[in-house]
Amino acid sequence: MEITKFNITDMHCASCSVRNENTLNKLAGVKSASVNYAMRSATVEFYESKISEHDLHKAVEKNGYHVDHDPVPVGQMSSGAGHSHGGMASQKEVVSARNKAIAALVLAVPTLLLAMLKINLPWQIGSLNASVWVEAILATITVFVIGKEFHITTLKLLKQFAANMDTLISLGTFTAVAYSFWAMAVGKQEFYFETAAIITAFILLGRFLEAKSRGHASQAISKLMQLGAKSAHLVKGSTVVDIPIEQVRVGDVLAVKPGEKYPVDGKIARGETTVDESMLTGESMPVNKKSGDEVFGATINLEGSVEIQTLKVGKDTILSQIIKMVEDAQVKKAPIQKLADKIAGIFVPIIIGLALVTFIAWFLLTHDVGRSLIAAVAVLVIACPCALGLATPVAILVGTGEGAKKGIIIKNGEALEKAKHIDVVLFDKTGTLTEGKPAVTDVVPAVGQEKNNVLALAASVEKFSEHPLAQAVVLYAEEQKLALLPASDFKNEAGKGVFAKIGSDEIIVGSPRMLLGLNIPKNELASKIETLELEAKTVVCLVKNKNLIALIAIADTLKSDAKEAVEKLKAMRISSIMISGDNQRTAVAIAKQAGIDTVLAEVLPQDKAVEVKKLQAQGKKVAFVGDGINDAPALVQADLGIAVGTGTDIAIESGELVLVKGSPLKVVQAIQLSQKTFKTIKQNLFWAFFYNIAAIPLAALGYLNPMLAGAAMAFSSFSVVGNSLRIKSNKI
Repeated sequence: MEITKFNITDMHCASCSVRNENTLNKLAGVKSASVNYAMRSATVEFYESKISEHDLHKAVEKNGYHVDHDPVPVGQMSSGAGHSHGGMASQKEVVSARNKAIAALVLAVPTLLLAMLKINLPWQIGSLNASVWVEAILATITVFVIGKEFHITTLKLLKQFAANMDTLISLGTFTAVAYSFWAMAVGKQEFYFETAAIITAFILLGRFLEAKSRGHASQAISKLMQLGAKSAHLVKGSTVVDIPIEQVRVGDVLAVKPGEKYPVDGKIARGETTVDESMLTGESMPVNKKSGDEVFGATINLEGSVEIQTLKVGKDTILSQIIKMVEDAQVKKAPIQKLADKIAGIFVPIIIGLALVTFIAWFLLTHDVGRSLIAAVAVLVIACPCALGLATPVAILVGTGEGAKKGIIIKNGEALEKAKHIDVVLFDKTGTLTEGKPAVTDVVPAVGQEKNNVLALAASVEKFSEHPLAQAVVLYAEEQKLALLPASDFKNEAGKGVFAKIGSDEIIVGSPRMLLGLNIPKNELASKIETLELEAKTVVCLVKNKNLIALIAIADTLKSDAKEAVEKLKAMRISSIMISGDNQRTAVAIAKQAGIDTVLAEVLPQDKAVEVKKLQAQGKKVAFVGDGINDAPALVQADLGIAVGTGTDIAIESGELVLVKGSPLKVVQAIQLSQKTFKTIKQNLFWAFFYNIAAIPLAALGYLNPMLAGAAMAFSSFSVVGNSLRIKSNKI
């Protein structure tokens, strides 16, 4: 099974994409094909044993379109350099569209002025004033030379007994010019050269504005693609050699200087620094990094010079995976788009039929060929399925791009629709609401003891232990910049604690149960143990020479913005529930800190999906937030799966939304962004439908001049793109 993506040029309306998509899906050996009008691209999943990429291209070209013969296999991308993105309007396309629009306007405006102001030039050619001949020449060049793309496409499609938006424009302008030449030949005084010329100019202007706007819509993902480093400093013994990024291999040691981008994903082998990871997470605060910590390609090394060992290169880097997911989301169609596609697929033939009926009806009523023709041309030109085709994909293009900048990856258009209906968010506790690692929260010294002294004693003993709680104590002491003391005779007794000597003093660090087993006398600290445990904290006791001298409380701490996230969800009328494998007391304590009232505790990972089903059975639309690996079944079962990426598992997330190293507040932002994008899609579709429903009868009844119809049609697509770009200006 292969997946290929290639660009299709000369698609000018939604019916073009529908036609190409239907053609590709009918080919033997094609499993699925999706053609995106806004991005001018096709993504095809096919069996290479039955059909080749060349066959796919040939099928599209047979329809009368052109294919970029340098296809980009999905996911085959470097770590930031040399990406290809079929969805972006290329600079070449924008420049070409601009030049055509300017040339058409330069010729069409004089044609319009000559006709509307009835200017007579000082000489005659035959029975007609020279101004009519000038109009004819300018209009002919405008329509058939500058606007030749409409007619060429129409002729190609005619061979297939097919039609698209170009067919409507070609029929309308050709008819107006042909009638005008006929009128010149038979001596009539009604000419419509200016109508054909202005329609062509307005349509070309609209296409230029659309191409330029699509470029703006793609800016976010375009910037992501440009983020990657182009070269790396390879460490070879005592020397450093600069090499292209494509030559970096897994296992290489690379030097990274202050202010430089990390060229690939890796871990720090030497040195300490701070890193700007905002391009990855959307968070502006720098992150401290030391030996053994992971760093990611395209993030910025701020302070120290470091050496990193390469872990991932090319398409395996986090940046490349993010770009791939965003590209996939932009290619895949949201369910709401299917309605627009169905309508666009049958729209053009219906409009041609309506134009013919309009001409016949007007002629029967007026016996005036010119007037009948103008009404029919107005119907042809005003009917624009372009806006329908752009309504969904451009909004998704902008929404997914904006999300990527904030560390929110929307993996498919369907997620946008689902987010609108969510009324319950089910949070996994560990790593989602909490930091996912133990940290010291309290140091309680006995009377007469100093906090820093007892902490230094405990850390001096715990540094010999590999237990996570012991490491939390040592890390906290290091953060307080305390000097550790030399210890000896270290031993670890399971279920009791660790023992060591510091000088002549015997130091023990262990659980409260240890006090009973070793007959350590109780003092005023003993009563505080239960209080700390009720706060969902694990208590470690510090004993010196058989006297309890301090308590150290350790907990998986709540993320700083968890409570704010729950409050904002509540303001959106979305309730929050916490699910955890912890015991009831610990889970309730954490939930209370976050402001969550409903807790599902002591739930095994495999049973989390069952709890989601129970909520769904109550009629709830559930979003599940989890880490994407252990919670995969629940993420899939939920109406909306929101996976919190850790940097190492982002490629295998089960969620439809992925928060790159995300905070709980990003859950709120992700739902808001999804809802805003879907709302924009609905607005676009409403105005696209409303435009056609209102405009076609006006044109048929003769209330809409063809030139105005051309202008309105050209700017309808531009307005849809403009409305989609408003997603950028909305703060989330």
